[in-house]
Amino acid sequence: MEQKKFIDRNDALLIFIVAIITAVASEVKVIPFEGAPFRFGLGTVMFFLAALISPLPLIYAGFATGMVIALFRTMLDVFIYESAFTSSLISHLPAGLFYILFALGLHMIKLEKFKSKPFLLASWVTIIEFASNSIEQLTTSFFITNIPITIKEVLLLLLVAVLRSFFVVGIYSSITVKEQKRQVQQLLNFISTLYVEALYLKKSMNEIEKITAESYSLYDELKNIDLTLSMKALNIAQEIHEVKKDEQRIYAGLSKILNMEPLDAYFISELLQFVKEANEKYSEMLNKQIDFMISYNEDFRTNEHIPLLALINNLVANAVEAIEEKGVIHISINTGEDDVIISVEDTGVGIPENLIPVIFDAGFTTKYNREGVPSTGIGLSHVQAIVEKLNGTIHVESDQTTKFTIHIPIQHLQKGDVP
Repeated sequence: MEQKKFIDRNDALLIFIVAIITAVASEVKVIPFEGAPFRFGLGTVMFFLAALISPLPLIYAGFATGMVIALFRTMLDVFIYESAFTSSLISHLPAGLFYILFALGLHMIKLEKFKSKPFLLASWVTIIEFASNSIEQLTTSFFITNIPITIKEVLLLLLVAVLRSFFVVGIYSSITVKEQKRQVQQLLNFISTLYVEALYLKKSMNEIEKITAESYSLYDELKNIDLTLSMKALNIAQEIHEVKKDEQRIYAGLSKILNMEPLDAYFISELLQFVKEANEKYSEMLNKQIDFMISYNEDFRTNEHIPLLALINNLVANAVEAIEEKGVIHISINTGEDDVIISVEDTGVGIPENLIPVIFDAGFTTKYNREGVPSTGIGLSHVQAIVEKLNGTIHVESDQTTKFTIHIPIQHLQKGDVP
């Protein structure tokens, strides 16, 4: 990042916080493995991690941290060991020099551009830390202790640099990977919702087309009988046609979004984990204690992840709502010779036998909110539409548990499969 000529108040506060945390952490010593002949402080770890997570004006941060480190250690010596302030400060100046050089090195390699290249980043930082540490030790040796540095000590400095650099980069990479996974999951859930809406929008457009044709046909029949009624029929046909054009524009926009998928294909295990995590949060929001169990007999990749996620999410969300306080939901995907069998089973209140034939009808619902307003009743009709689009079938049975079973031809899910 470009170094600012001046730093604002927020940057100054951040630098001060990083400097204090680094100074305290530098006093925490870690033995990397049992019996190791050396220990290293966590100060460098904290400073480097802070630079990665929150971009700092590195040169200012390095100077500030170096001064705080020297003063902090000096004050510890003065108050704990009753050392002389001046001699103690001089002995700790090389440690401050280390942070100045370390920050200068991070600034010179332009840290931001290496964040997406963890191995290269760790390698560069190893070199920077080794060089900074070496200069610190040489300064101490020449001006303070007059004790020469041995080859063994140089090798230990190199080992410390490797351990610390790769350790911090590993931590940072794990944080960023987790955040990227969370963002992808949210995006997939959003896209799967849009997919369902686009599916029904397209179906609605087809229905509107039929109504438009029928209205125009009615106009054609009435124009020789009653001119007034025929004009009303024509106006209706024109208004419906305008509605269809609006829906076409919306559908075109949704289609563009749906084509901007984050990946071409996902593993079945990833989709099941997405569904589980999303519905665990949903059950917590409803103050329900639900155990989610997922299983599969073959972990293949599919490029139909959007419709799969949409239909499984819908079924599992219904199952969460059907459970009163505590229960279990089992989601499984099993691959047979010709079909992929998806099942969602829950220990909820169940579905009365006489209602099973109509639960997939659009508009049917047994759910009402606290004000007595019914839900839209389109969830299961969405699921059925997606299943039919994939040339599959869906079956439901409800006795001790409620179980939805979906059969989808395997070629519709594994086409374009990547080994």
